[in-house]
Amino acid sequence: MIDLIQENSPYLLVSSDRVQIPTGLLIEKWLLYYYPILESHTPIPQINGSANLAFREPFIQLIDWYRPRGCFSAFYNDLKNKEIPATIQDPFFNLLKKIRDTITKIPMKYIGRSISDAYYSIFEYQNKRLRRPEHLDLEYLILEFGSFSIPRDYYETFKILGSFIGGQDAILFKWAEFSLNASGQELSVKRVLNEVLKSPITARHIAESKKLYQDILNTQGQVHCVWTGKRIGRYALDHVIPFSIWKNNDLWNLLPSAINVNAAKSDKIPAPELIERQRDRILEYWKLLHENQQRRFKKEIQVALLGNHAFDTWKQEGITQLQNSCNYLIETRGFEALEVRLI
Repeated sequence: MIDLIQENSPYLLVSSDRVQIPTGLLIEKWLLYYYPILESHTPIPQINGSANLAFREPFIQLIDWYRPRGCFSAFYNDLKNKEIPATIQDPFFNLLKKIRDTITKIPMKYIGRSISDAYYSIFEYQNKRLRRPEHLDLEYLILEFGSFSIPRDYYETFKILGSFIGGQDAILFKWAEFSLNASGQELSVKRVLNEVLKSPITARHIAESKKLYQDILNTQGQVHCVWTGKRIGRYALDHVIPFSIWKNNDLWNLLPSAINVNAAKSDKIPAPELIERQRDRILEYWKLLHENQQRRFKKEIQVALLGNHAFDTWKQEGITQLQNSCNYLIETRGFEALEVRLI
């Protein structure tokens, strides 16, 4: 939940008293956290005793299928940028349903009973009848697996204090300690954390995305720095929202900048005013990506920036959500802003 809120997903619908969230976004997080744990050659127990996770069997089937095909990274690339291959689609669909049922029938039901006798006292879950997918990908997962809501005050608390509660600061450390104890002290906290925090996006995948972008830019004849507008002969591909802050390797998040500007930017967040000033330049590069990588660009920007907005609004809504995300990282999370005057 903290991950979703701190990533400022465009699918979060905030009203006066509650925040509505697609259950599929939560299922994606479970996939990303549990995949490396269950894939690990070192057994990392998740339940005390001999019982297995309810979704372990279909998860292992998925992991075994992807093991000779690129493992964790290949799976996530299919889920996010392509679609799950037909051969493994039925087992994966079964896995998604089991994870959904585990989430909604156990933690969602019981969390909050320490302050209320009622079930579902914090999480309100709205089920949705599943239709068999023609294309099983992340967008299907988000749109078709129902939704839930939490009180607005919980959302605001996690938005401001989440980085102190979640991430590497506390909850994951406690998770690692639990796994350590469940293993009979055979593991170390460091070893468990290394598995839990494994990212499906590797340096190789970042290099591949940059190479793809460079090939597209090479057909243009000239390149301008996205932040200054100046024509440049050599350039760096800058993560607009730094990779260290948001593990996002989407093409829309990679934009060419002068090498010295990229170095000065480092892990700073572009101020909304800078994005507005450079709106036309950003849209020029996004248009180029859309023309050359239509399917990938559409999938990535829909999930990361557009949310429930139709794709044909990508120019207006994409810029607006990018500004909102950057403003949130600057004003709420406290990251340093890259401002017009700095470049």
